[in-house]
Amino acid sequence: MEIMLIRHAMTAGNLQRRYVGSTDEGLCPEGIELAEQKAQFLLMPDLVYTSPMLRCRQTAEILFPGKTPIVIDGLQETNFGKFEYKTYEELKDDPDYIAWLESSGTGEIPGGESLMTVKERVLEGFGKLILDIMLQDYSEQIALVAHGGTIMTLLAAMGLPERGYYDWQTGNCCGYVVTPEGEHLRVLREL
Repeated sequence: MEIMLIRHAMTAGNLQRRYVGSTDEGLCPEGIELAEQKAQFLLMPDLVYTSPMLRCRQTAEILFPGKTPIVIDGLQETNFGKFEYKTYEELKDDPDYIAWLESSGTGEIPGGESLMTVKERVLEGFGKLILDIMLQDYSEQIALVAHGGTIMTLLAAMGLPERGYYDWQTGNCCGYVVTPEGEHLRVLREL
């Protein structure tokens, strides 16, 4: 079994370099165009899963027309709390933001989630996805359309080869093809 881990296409907030976590915005025109271009190069999977967020559901519908995405709660992006939908420029003098940056993003976000909380949530959500796959009759090719932070969290926790969280960053409509290997996910190639 192969699983495509795909980051959603762009939103206006992505283009403006904002922290887009719990904000449920849709794709911008550039994101729609990118997803339409990417769709030409992807294999049609047996099953398509998404985060509940609109940007992921829209991306999945464009990438895999005719497939009904299965929404998995828990695979959302980080809730950035006080930093939500703000840019570096808007936050650079905020002491809470400075402290969070100095922790390499591992500290608590005021009103938001810590990296540990996100990890627990994402791993639980991915467990639901794997269980659902096992209940299907046939599923060799799987797609998961989620968020950059979700993919980074998942691969930092389970990815082979082992790498740090920030080493798994990927662009919009890009990602990785993985295969389950015991309790890990072997990265086969980039998308």
